[in-house]
Amino acid sequence: MSIRQLAKDWPLVGREEEVAVFSDAWSKQWCRGVLIYGPAGVGKSHLATNYLKLANRNLGHGITVTATEQAAAVPLGAMSHLLPADIDMSDPVRVFSTVARALTGPGGHPRPLMVDDLHLIDDTSAVLLKQLVDVDAIRLIATIRSEQHRDVLDLFARDSSILRIDLEPLDRERVLKLLQIVLGETVTWQTVDALFAVSRGNLLYLRELILGAVSTGALKKEDEVWQLEDDGVVGTPLLTELVQIRLNAAPQAAKTILQLLSFCEPLPLRHAEEVTQHDTLIELEDSGLVHVMRDGRRASLSLAHPLYGEVLRSTTPKETSRALLLQEIGRIENHGSRRRHDVVNIASWRLTATGTESPELLLRAANLARHAHDYQQVLTLLEAITAENHSFQTQLLMGEALMETGKAVQAEEFLAQVNAQAVNEEEKLALVHLRTMNMGFGAGKMEEAFKLNDIARTEICAAQNVQMLDVNEGINRAFSGEPAHALSLLENLPYNCENAPEPNMWLMGALMKTYSLALQGRTKDAITWARHAHETHVRLNDHVIVPHPSDQHNPLIVAFTNAGRLADARSLFDRTNFDLLEARAPLPRIWANVYAGRNEWIAGHPSTALRWYSEARNMAKKYNHTLPVPLIEAAMKACNAQLGRFTAAAENPVYPRLHLGAEIALGDAWIFALAGKKDVAVRILQDAAHQARLTSHAPSEAIILTDIARIGDARGVLDRLRQVCEASDGNLVPLQLEFVKAIVGREPEKLLSCSEKLGAAGLDLLAAEASNSAAALWNRIGQQRLATAAAQRAHVYASRCEGASTLLLPKSSTQRVQQLSDRELEVGRLAAKGSSSKEIAEVLHLSVRTVDNHLQRIYAKLGVTNRRALVEALRG
Repeated sequence: MSIRQLAKDWPLVGREEEVAVFSDAWSKQWCRGVLIYGPAGVGKSHLATNYLKLANRNLGHGITVTATEQAAAVPLGAMSHLLPADIDMSDPVRVFSTVARALTGPGGHPRPLMVDDLHLIDDTSAVLLKQLVDVDAIRLIATIRSEQHRDVLDLFARDSSILRIDLEPLDRERVLKLLQIVLGETVTWQTVDALFAVSRGNLLYLRELILGAVSTGALKKEDEVWQLEDDGVVGTPLLTELVQIRLNAAPQAAKTILQLLSFCEPLPLRHAEEVTQHDTLIELEDSGLVHVMRDGRRASLSLAHPLYGEVLRSTTPKETSRALLLQEIGRIENHGSRRRHDVVNIASWRLTATGTESPELLLRAANLARHAHDYQQVLTLLEAITAENHSFQTQLLMGEALMETGKAVQAEEFLAQVNAQAVNEEEKLALVHLRTMNMGFGAGKMEEAFKLNDIARTEICAAQNVQMLDVNEGINRAFSGEPAHALSLLENLPYNCENAPEPNMWLMGALMKTYSLALQGRTKDAITWARHAHETHVRLNDHVIVPHPSDQHNPLIVAFTNAGRLADARSLFDRTNFDLLEARAPLPRIWANVYAGRNEWIAGHPSTALRWYSEARNMAKKYNHTLPVPLIEAAMKACNAQLGRFTAAAENPVYPRLHLGAEIALGDAWIFALAGKKDVAVRILQDAAHQARLTSHAPSEAIILTDIARIGDARGVLDRLRQVCEASDGNLVPLQLEFVKAIVGREPEKLLSCSEKLGAAGLDLLAAEASNSAAALWNRIGQQRLATAAAQRAHVYASRCEGASTLLLPKSSTQRVQQLSDRELEVGRLAAKGSSSKEIAEVLHLSVRTVDNHLQRIYAKLGVTNRRALVEALRG
């Protein structure tokens, strides 16, 4: 669907369950109608229209009635187009019989009739409709706004023959699915989250937000990925008009409280009651414009939808907003500003209203904003402090905020000036830690980070502080791709943070120790350390200035992947990505997306991997974070190659100083391999395996060696892969070794057995390749049934691999599996559910012999011999 079509049509995404419920109920004789309840804009009318289309297939042309407030002023006004012009309205019996005859379909069947906004219809029409339903003249499909109630609607609600369907806004996953269909390309998760946050899953609002963002250029496609600019959520004039109409329905007495909420929500309920009458608040809540939230004994008031705030802020005069902010500040101060965020609010609102605030309050607010990881807010607050009122600590906080918002160059320039103000070793230690983090992680200049640490060694003498400089170097060594060297420097890291002189450095040291262990294949130790570091980070979060605690989950994702726990890595990433997005922590989120992409690549899901890599690259460019870009772009090459999209490749990849750096070769190697240049691909991967061995990246080396086997030199890597397996724990490397051994042994039974284990572990592409290799071997020796069964297993696993094609799994191989006819599929599914041939024959009105003949053809096509195997085969 194109953007132009979006204004006219809208896909039924996320409503599959509601469509299925309708279809099932509508096919039953007891069902005389369906009522669709839901708030405004969730797609009730669109769903009802589709219901009517489905109903028309069996019952002929349906009828549509649109209820409006204007039509409701006249009895039967909404149904006037169904009444003969000369009918005597004073005779209700004649009116009913005339309408009933006119609406009844061919053969006396009830005709589908759809009423949009049934809650607006006049009482006479409502009674007439119910009578028509009762005598089977019509079958009703109606929409009702959930917050509306009228006694006449109870006529329908109490009728057990009328099904009720409650329609809720779409959740985040369904919004993602809809955006992918509408835009037709990859959509960044940040874009999905922003559109979901503002629309709250309301389909009408979402459509207008997309149209508005595309028309202004705020939502655009870059490198085949749709990305929404920061603060780019803008709607159309129609959306503003719709929201304004909704707000105008509020009583005039509510205008001030609505304006105040748009600037200061959530608002303590007691403050709201000082602004307006209690009855007005009840009326606003009943109308669905505001909602009350309770947290223990505290109650607060918020607007019911983010778009209400957007429209109210844009239409409130500046002087009015200024007065509202200052009045609310006064109320907070009068009540003692007890809540943590009161300080941040007072500072921010007074800055907005007057442009000034006391340095003490700004600093308190900045520290609290940092606690919430809102680094943009930290910058806004600290920039309002004059130079003479800055301290060493405020400048350290400013440097961290610059780094965390992707301003690495600006951060280094700023922190270099602060260097002269460090008066003791503790301050020097804290400063060098932040500067090396910024230079290494932020700017990707590892050598300069090492030099800064070496300079600090000439200025710091205390033994425990020198030890922390070793830790600081270990942090950068780990991220620069030297896990063994890093662990030698981090071995003196105390287990308890309280025993370290610098908690920020301890937390980063623990983070990098986890990385180093995971990168070496010591995944059990890595998982233990990651959990300990995360618990410590959460406990100390009020007192440290390192990134978000969920950053400690990033190396745990790597550890899970390297241990072969792909589902655990995927689940952890989902939580981590959401937490980091909520916290506005872009740099650790870039790496979370890289590791998620790597996890999906190893699983054999190149399209999903490409999505996460694309998002990581977009964020890296946006925040000038150059360090991961080579790794990301190489991974995207590999994904595209397996999806049949080839780009230029280099025969001699460059390995930057970066963890996982040897895996950069995978992109070029797969391009050459699938272009028919297997010798070039093998040579590239042999060099990469050597690079991984030099830097102690055992899991990376195993991945590369396995790919060499897949491309054509399984025998040449077998011995080395055995050695790597002995040095690694977890399930991944042993499975890769078993796969390579089966390829070398050319024994189809072992390949098929290995395939099952790979599939159970979520390594879908390797599982498909192993089954397909078994099928090829059985074909060569004339074992057709076994070959067909193995090919079917390959087809099942390949169906999970998003169209991936490799040398061991060319597209043609899975396409050769014989497809079942519609009748065979019908018979097969019933048999797989446990139905006997006789039972299947009765259901499908066939003879038992015909059913048995169908089953024999199904078994032959799928290469199975019994119903248990049939269940597994049909699962794909």
